[in-house]
Amino acid sequence: MAAGELLTSSEYVKHHLHHWQISLGDSAFWTLNVDTLIVSAALGVIFLALMYIGARKATSGVPGKFQNGVEAICEWIDNSVASTYQHKRDFVTPLAITIFIWVLLMNFMDLIPVDLAGWLIATISGNDAYFRIVPTADANLTFALSISVFLLIIFYNLKSKGAFGLTKELFSAPFGIWMFPLNIAFRLIDEIVKPLSLSLRLYGNLFAGELIFILIALLPWWIQWTLGGLWAIFHILVIVIQAFVFMMLTVVYLNLAQDDH
Repeated sequence: MAAGELLTSSEYVKHHLHHWQISLGDSAFWTLNVDTLIVSAALGVIFLALMYIGARKATSGVPGKFQNGVEAICEWIDNSVASTYQHKRDFVTPLAITIFIWVLLMNFMDLIPVDLAGWLIATISGNDAYFRIVPTADANLTFALSISVFLLIIFYNLKSKGAFGLTKELFSAPFGIWMFPLNIAFRLIDEIVKPLSLSLRLYGNLFAGELIFILIALLPWWIQWTLGGLWAIFHILVIVIQAFVFMMLTVVYLNLAQDDH
């Protein structure tokens, strides 16, 4: 699509909902959403760099504003984890901090004006390239995050109960060993629902928010900033809540994985 070409409303929406993609094979399975990978990785590096700098400059004396902010967030998340997670949390609290801040940063990309990323790419490449700047509005990323959590759930099940204990629980809970077909069916449904609920909730909310910003951008300029500003204020709440919900559900699922049924 040539730069500067006029688009209809439907073409404009489709353009902004299309990923910058690279195909590694004939199957659609091997198609990479490059914009999602670039933005999520860049935000992850920024997050790690800021934390590293903050840790290097941390002092036991009078802390600076950045150290105060980081300590407040970490203490708040640790208290939230402690109220839900009933086991040793030396790994789970850092995991929760990482999930919350990384997902929050990715969500906040939705507040960047929808045409800015496209304009930057067009300026650099000379073409009106596809580029979606909200990683969590991509179902591939939210499913990748939820599958990572799902693998941790399996790991903690095996770690706390052992292979024999987990097999026994799978066959006997909650209706007794003689109802093992029903027990297995219920357990499989329960485990499959966890990554689905994590990924689809985050994806659905951020995709809807991104779509609303795109639709607002189609309105006359004199009303765009008013409606866009109002929606942005409301969407900030959605962005923070969705990051918190993803974090807390992860903690809840890991706690359940170690509980006896």
